[in-house]
Amino acid sequence: MTRRIAVLASGRGSNFQAIIDAIQAGTIPARCVALITDNPEAYAIVRAEKAGIPVVIIDYASFASRELYERALLSAMQQQEADLFVLAGYMRILGKGIVQAFPHKMVNIHPALLPSFTGLHAQRQAIEYGVKLAGCTVHFVDEHLDCGPIILQRCVPVLETDDEDSLAERILYEEHIAFPEAVRLFCEGRLEIVGRKVRIRN
Repeated sequence: MTRRIAVLASGRGSNFQAIIDAIQAGTIPARCVALITDNPEAYAIVRAEKAGIPVVIIDYASFASRELYERALLSAMQQQEADLFVLAGYMRILGKGIVQAFPHKMVNIHPALLPSFTGLHAQRQAIEYGVKLAGCTVHFVDEHLDCGPIILQRCVPVLETDDEDSLAERILYEEHIAFPEAVRLFCEGRLEIVGRKVRIRN
């Protein structure tokens, strides 16, 4: 069964590209039905257009309040009739109403080994804290920031010579492996949420 996925992105969309590539290679049994973005300048739009994926722009700056923006976003998401929403560098915290509308149907990637270093600048947080391992986490989205059940994690060593940019680059390489893999497992119906744990079925 081919699943319908929609991607939310705010920026360059390199993780979005990794998912496009995996779909085109036949690795992910899904069709990307839309890119939804809050940023009309996002390079992710170029990636979507090259792949023939419809683009929905909901410019945050054009709304008088966050509430009005989220109402428009929710409507746009509902129109996609997607089995899964993929947050690939979407830089806004989703409101409770949106999260509750799509329970266990949204996944996010975060450049840290959750539950450590939530929020912005996770790579900088890791370096400043002095950890020896960093990495990325793919997780389901719930009502709390970077807190939903964890699907996959991948690690990288933190080198003494690292700065925020060099660590971020190595983590991003792992993100491009982990995110398509997690989306594939979802689309194959192999993920089961039991409490806080995500079990991967054979």
